This record gives sequence, structure tokens and C-alpha cells, in this order.
Amino acid sequence: MRLATSEPAIHNANAAAFHSLRIARERGIRPGVGFLHPTDVLKDPHLTHAEKRQVLSSWASDASAVTDEPWMRWLLGTPEPVPLTDVREALLRLDRMGGAS
Repeated sequence: MRLATSEPAIHNANAAAFHSLRIARERGIRPGVGFLHPTDVLKDPHLTHAEKRQVLSSWASDASAVTDEPWMRWLLGTPEPVPLTDVREALLRLDRMGGAS
């Protein structure tokens, strides 16, 4: 793990994170900050049904595929990758929920 130990290093790390977030948004990827697993998205009471679909769709996207492990997805803002099957299952559960949330 890389740690920023000086003010310039911290500034550069923040600038790089902002740049990555901007690029992700330009590519249509919605960050999943605060979510550990796709089921956390389903449980979020503050997201609309459409927003949940947007987060899960970004998570399922090839843009979130882990290099050399295409069966895993690592959404920007999440701490670790999850299996694509978990993301697909969450999308199916969302479909069964309809527009309820």
C-alpha cells in the first residue's frame, strides 16, 4: 500500500483521485463509494430504483472488470472486487423489486 507522507504527496494523491473520478464519470461509470457489496446498493434507502440500477450497471460493466480476472468487478470507490455473479444477482433482485424504491 502506498501512503502519502508529505503535503505535496497528499495533494498529488487527491488530484489523481479527482482526475480518476472525472474520467470515470465521463465514461458513464457511477462510483460506488460506501458500498462493500452489491446487496448494499439494494438496501440503501436514499437511492431511487433508477439510481440503484445505475450503480449496479456500472459495477457490472466491462469498464469495472479486473485485469486478468474478467469474472470479477471492482467498482471505483469500493474497497475490493466482487464476483460478477453477485452483481448480476443484485440486478435480478432489483428487477423483482420493481420500482418500489
